[in-house]
Amino acid sequence: MISIEISDKPLNVTACIDQVMWPECGGIDVFIGTVRSATKGKAVVQLEFEAYEKMALSEMRKIAEAVLAKWAVQHIVIHHRTGILQVGEIPVIIAVSAAHRDAAFDACRYAIDTLKQTVPIWKKEVFADGEVWVAATP
Repeated sequence: MISIEISDKPLNVTACIDQVMWPECGGIDVFIGTVRSATKGKAVVQLEFEAYEKMALSEMRKIAEAVLAKWAVQHIVIHHRTGILQVGEIPVIIAVSAAHRDAAFDACRYAIDTLKQTVPIWKKEVFADGEVWVAATP
């Protein structure tokens, strides 16, 4: 099972975990990205995320399909938020379930690392004295 989503609404951690929780799965790994309060010693006011949605959804699906092909994973959720997010809010959730924990851990790490490298979602960090686009992908 694959669940891919890009939304401008708050992401629901419990709902994501519920989607991957199945009796045959003994391990669930969840990555929750949150907006931190500082970057390189500068206070963060907010983050802004933009996406080329059609391409981003396609790339996220490719990641999920690669995970299912490479590891003994039964279910994967990749949800990302767009728009303006405040400190403490959640821009990304990845949840993976597998029969065994090693597959879940490895697949989850691969999914977030690949998402940051290949999915066209851009992040702007806003500070009191300016702003900067960071971690731009294709």
